[in-house]
Amino acid sequence: MVPSASRPSRAGRDLAAAIAVGVALGVVILSSLLFQRHFFIGVLAVATAVGTWELAGALRRGAGIEVPITVLLVGGQAMVWLSWPFGLRGLAISFVLTALAMLIWRMRTGAVHYVRDVTAGMFTAAYVPLFCSFATLMVVADDGLGRVLTFLICGVASDIGGYAAGVFLGRHPMAPMISPKKSWEGFAGSQVAGMLAGALSVHFLLGGAWWWGALTGALLVVSATLGDLVESMIKRDLGIKDMGTLLPGHGGLMDRLDSLLPTAVVAWLLLSIVVPVQ
Repeated sequence: MVPSASRPSRAGRDLAAAIAVGVALGVVILSSLLFQRHFFIGVLAVATAVGTWELAGALRRGAGIEVPITVLLVGGQAMVWLSWPFGLRGLAISFVLTALAMLIWRMRTGAVHYVRDVTAGMFTAAYVPLFCSFATLMVVADDGLGRVLTFLICGVASDIGGYAAGVFLGRHPMAPMISPKKSWEGFAGSQVAGMLAGALSVHFLLGGAWWWGALTGALLVVSATLGDLVESMIKRDLGIKDMGTLLPGHGGLMDRLDSLLPTAVVAWLLLSIVVPVQ
């Protein structure tokens, strides 16, 4: 029998450090939301800049790809902040202008690998600042606090439920060629926790029907799981273990944002349907 002390290693984390960092991040996020919810946009702006920097560094280390980082950092901030007053229109325009700026900026270093670097830059712009900006679109709504809390609570519940079920019950790998430690049992744990969190959050925070909340939670768990697998694919392709080293027990910030970035898009869409903005 494997000693219980070895179980945390099955999840591939330094559990104590992971919990401490997770709590610290939670305090920062909750403080910004509860003090003045628009301060959360500042948190998103910092996360966007750090995540963009980490992904650009990973592309450089793993594949020698040099994305137009200056344009991405400036354009990323434009996407996050212009989504506040101008909504989807501001986000779309800032994304398009960022794409155009990358096409021009990269010309400075010649034609060698031009298509490769610009394509990777477009991917980075979409994957980090564009996706992250959908959290801005949620928080600026009149009931934005409830929307963002629902999104985050479902994400945290999915992570905790999946971790617990995977560590103690995990037997059947979900995608062994992509993420060997992710199991179907862990996914089931994520679903149970996510659906419960969704039902409670949508009902009590947004005044929606609990069954719509349960469905929302279930779909957010699917999105979060696929987000994890997508980043695992990226890291396997680049031949790296973590996106960075900023967060002890987690890796880089992008290793924490992997499930949240695509899920922000899905959460914004689902909550717009389930609990339309008045």
